[in-house]
Amino acid sequence: MSESSSSASLLSSKEDVIQLIKRFGAYLTIKMSNLFSISFHNLDSRSVGAIAGLALAIVFTWRLVRTPGGPQRRQPKRQAPTTSTSVPSNQSNATVIPSGVSPPPEDLRAQNLVDEFFQPVKPTLGQIVRQKLSEGRKVTCRLLGVVLEESSPEELQAHQATVRSSVLEVLLEITKFCDLYLMERVLDEESEKKILLALENAGIFTSGGLVKDKVLFCSTEMGRSSFVRQLEPDWHIDTNHEIISQLARFIKYQLHISPTRPERTASNVFSSPALEQFFGNI
Repeated sequence: MSESSSSASLLSSKEDVIQLIKRFGAYLTIKMSNLFSISFHNLDSRSVGAIAGLALAIVFTWRLVRTPGGPQRRQPKRQAPTTSTSVPSNQSNATVIPSGVSPPPEDLRAQNLVDEFFQPVKPTLGQIVRQKLSEGRKVTCRLLGVVLEESSPEELQAHQATVRSSVLEVLLEITKFCDLYLMERVLDEESEKKILLALENAGIFTSGGLVKDKVLFCSTEMGRSSFVRQLEPDWHIDTNHEIISQLARFIKYQLHISPTRPERTASNVFSSPALEQFFGNI
């Protein structure tokens, strides 16, 4: 008699929960339709906050609904007898195991959907680049030792210019939303041609938003520093510690590319062994 009463009570409670979920789902449907009827261009911080709050409400409501009324103890497994009375014994065991120990398949599928929906999403390289550059819109960058394999004007004069394949993807992402200027000190016009040819063969002028007019050349290190001050970028990327130090009070942010971790000269100066490592693209 008590088992029948308990089963009826559990069934009634489950039906009440189902009805509660249905009513809450209808309420959410109305709210979601009202929210998404707003034009995308008219979304402000309040609308975004309302959507985020609604998503959190869904999660907490789901967890509240699916939480059992009290702590349940796991039932010990019962050894099935090996005598001829095994069939009746198995039938009695089926009625003893409480329903809360193994959740229904529908609850498992719903929980899997909720977990999948709210699992963290890995950011794209473009999102990482924008975040790291603090939404900066203008970037100046040295070529030797950063974009090119060669590290000095003398080495460039003696060899063909080679674009580092590992930095190419990051460079293309920067050109998608930044006004990028590349600059370098060279010893002769032949070195300029080598650099432009290497950049063109790498697809930077076709795949990216860079044009040849934004590749600047000078004959001294101070000339590169003058380029940077005239352009007034949000970020400057360089390998020369002296130039980084001189520009620290004029440029908002700088990235010092160095194989060894140098002493930080200012709070707005960051360092990394390579450009792609700064953005985690290795």
